[in-house]
Amino acid sequence: MSRGTEKVRTGEELNEVHLQTFLRENLGVKTDEIEISQFPAGSSNLTYLIKIGGGEYVLRRPPFGNTVKSAHDMKREFDVLSKLSAVYQPAPKPLIYSDDAAVIGSEFYLMERRRGLIMRGDAPEILENSIDLQRKVIESFIENLVELHALDYKKIGLDALGKPEGYARRQVEGWTKRYFNAKTDEHSELEKAIEWLNADIPESNGATLVHNDYKFDNVMLNPENLTEITAVLDWEMTTVGEPLMDFGTTLGYWMPPDAPPEMFALPANPAILMKNFTHRELAEIYAEKSGRDVSDLLFYYVFGTFKIAVICQQIYARYQKGFTSDKRFAGFNHFVHALGKIARQTIESGKI
Repeated sequence: MSRGTEKVRTGEELNEVHLQTFLRENLGVKTDEIEISQFPAGSSNLTYLIKIGGGEYVLRRPPFGNTVKSAHDMKREFDVLSKLSAVYQPAPKPLIYSDDAAVIGSEFYLMERRRGLIMRGDAPEILENSIDLQRKVIESFIENLVELHALDYKKIGLDALGKPEGYARRQVEGWTKRYFNAKTDEHSELEKAIEWLNADIPESNGATLVHNDYKFDNVMLNPENLTEITAVLDWEMTTVGEPLMDFGTTLGYWMPPDAPPEMFALPANPAILMKNFTHRELAEIYAEKSGRDVSDLLFYYVFGTFKIAVICQQIYARYQKGFTSDKRFAGFNHFVHALGKIARQTIESGKI
């Protein structure tokens, strides 16, 4: 579960003096003291807790060694949250954006701090011991995604965020390029899945707002009521796209019970939930809550699994190149291999 904050990792420090000056000028705080710690669990954008002037704020910046600007665009994420937080309660409210690299060395934004429980692999004892509560928590989790998909993105002012036409093809081709740009080792089974995806792209299936990385470790829960979601985090890949592509990514993070044991070390979701509830059960809940046809999810699930493998590959490549010293990433190459195997086996079985 969430460990709170820790001392900032070596090499990922912020310039405290420059940041303090910036916040005094732009946030109106009157203090000479600033305290910076780091949320250690994220694996993409870097997230820090800033305590200044009696207030607590969260700062987001791109990772060091970033080579995919579109995946770490702080201004875009700030603009999305500015509009989304007004109509979708789980979205945190952003406060300040800056593209002045002289402050901390990159663009960044500051947002309100939300509090809650983030489950990463482990789960509270009350959830471990109650299958009924587990189902209710999963239903709340899926219903919250359905609520996002049901928002009128045009009315919110986010209609220019993405291009729904041809979305699936752009996603497959874009993530294919990202994989080969970040490739470090041979993953033949994943590359066979890539060939299959590029040859089997379905017709467009509607357009909604999509989170694109919806999993339990991007969701905060009320520790007193685990069915209540207090925040959804990490909006960097949000766009207007196909809802089943979004749901397919959520399924991709949901390891099947017979997945290689190391995959349960990828702490996207509580292991107890993945072991007790199948992809098909999640799909049935999504269908019930959304009214969408989920009878053919094969492509979307394989795509989600492939996309997660590419995310792991990009993170592993950053580690290999020395852009991060975070030891968590040293084994991400094994995740890439295992996800490729899962994708290939799914294609061969023809079912999720």
